[in-house]
Amino acid sequence: MGHGGNVLEELMSDHREVEEIFGRIEATTGGGQALRDLVDEVTIELVRHSVAEEQHLYPAVREHVEGGGRLADKEIADHGRVEKLLKQLEKMDADDAQMRPLLQQLMDEVSAHVRDEENNLFPMLREACSSEMLDDLGDKVRRAKAMAPTRPHPSAPTTPPANKLLAPGAGLVDRARDFVTGRGRS
Repeated sequence: MGHGGNVLEELMSDHREVEEIFGRIEATTGGGQALRDLVDEVTIELVRHSVAEEQHLYPAVREHVEGGGRLADKEIADHGRVEKLLKQLEKMDADDAQMRPLLQQLMDEVSAHVRDEENNLFPMLREACSSEMLDDLGDKVRRAKAMAPTRPHPSAPTTPPANKLLAPGAGLVDRARDFVTGRGRS
């Protein structure tokens, strides 16, 4: 969850972690608890990552990158589509016939989002910000991920200040639910 380094290194490490989980999902045959555990694991990582980006990365993009408002809005819209897929997957039994097609849709959406961020957005931000700013954003992102929700909340606010106020409370409730149910311990 917290990898260290500047914001771009931190988020790219998250991307690699999610890709690794996707590989394990693809290698899993059938459904059952093994698949449910992997879906929960990738959900937790994607939700934490998205919340941190929405709280800190995209506001920095809006402020420092030319045309940043349009770019941030596009990325937040990507997150919205992913969060809706995660919510559907959360409610679905791992043996449901629709689980695999929905997982494929999730993997395709996330992979396209990652490519876009790493090939376009991240280089623009690296160009626009000092290394100190990027380091500071990395610290903020790590703190946000530690407090972020672990379950999808598609109707939650995605921009400051509301997202910064509500996410820690939702995160606390989600982590309590996870503790009680054992979710995410695999």
